Amino acid sequence: MQILRDYDLTNLNTFGVSARAKFFVEIKNEEELGELFKREEFSAKGGSASGGTNNRKIFLGGGSNVLFTKDFDGIVILNKLKGIEILSEDVESVVIRAMSGVVWHDLVIFAVERGYWGIENLSFIPGTVGAAPMQNIGAYGAELAQVLESVETYEISDGQENQKRIFSKEECELGYRDSIFKNELKNKYFISAITLRLSKVEQKNISYKVLQTHLTENKIEVKHPRDVSDAVTHIRKTKLPNPNIIGNAGSFFKNIFLSKEKAETFLKKYPEAPYFKEDEMVKIPAAWLVEQSGPRNGGASWKGYKIGNAGVHDKQALVIVNHGGATGEEIKNLAGEIIASVKDKFGLELVPEVNLIE
Repeated sequence: MQILRDYDLTNLNTFGVSARAKFFVEIKNEEELGELFKREEFSAKGGSASGGTNNRKIFLGGGSNVLFTKDFDGIVILNKLKGIEILSEDVESVVIRAMSGVVWHDLVIFAVERGYWGIENLSFIPGTVGAAPMQNIGAYGAELAQVLESVETYEISDGQENQKRIFSKEECELGYRDSIFKNELKNKYFISAITLRLSKVEQKNISYKVLQTHLTENKIEVKHPRDVSDAVTHIRKTKLPNPNIIGNAGSFFKNIFLSKEKAETFLKKYPEAPYFKEDEMVKIPAAWLVEQSGPRNGGASWKGYKIGNAGVHDKQALVIVNHGGATGEEIKNLAGEIIASVKDKFGLELVPEVNLIE
């Protein structure tokens, strides 16, 4: 394990923004993680010679949900913990353990190839397994919360023994693109692995409108989780830009959820607004809010809008892109303009889904 100094992070974030880390290290197994915890560069107690005093810490996976707004004055740990294994199974279900550095879509393929149901709707979501419970990733009518069993972690708070702790699904406090790891336990635990319970019995989840339409129009009869996975992958590829071609982090903003009472008031004022009832809440798509707002300088639409080298994708208003050379600060400022325009028009405040590293 080698800790590097003044490391270029440009190729480690899907926005492709230029930023440097004071320290950088790759972790390939849990033994190296234990060694890292003892290093002065990681500890806030490190001496001035190591530069360890009050170092900030961030664990990176695929870099698909972060925006560096400036250089990172701390240590960046690239998570390379790999491995997928079947822990147990019976006639109806199987429990799978995946290390946090595994590419999420690779885990989906592992399950789909074996005919396991439960995460096929989450195909082609960028990033690694470790980000999945942190974000409670979801797409096309499914969420990780529906299959998650537990999350393995290591405490990373300074002055502690960095002990291992396993969180049950309930203890993770999963919500819409949210979890305890983004709130009161933010930056206090490193997720090393997760376990999922998937079904060996057919459990189709194809009611989501866009997915249902694609299956119907293409006359696809779902008989295997692969059918759903292939459909979702196709839809995502056509709707979202490839970060290898143009820098982006997928959807930048969360959808808005309103209580039934607030939604009723909102929809009376904006009857044309699309909405979806989910449990006791009503979801208003953030994409529609952005599309209907438009730049405050009089621009017709946010779609295709550009400020310097930062812009909004011309086919998906939720996606902010780096046309090449945009700084993290420029992308953050554009996001702020979008938030302000939606607040001005609708009185609703968008919240970034992307983790801003400031």
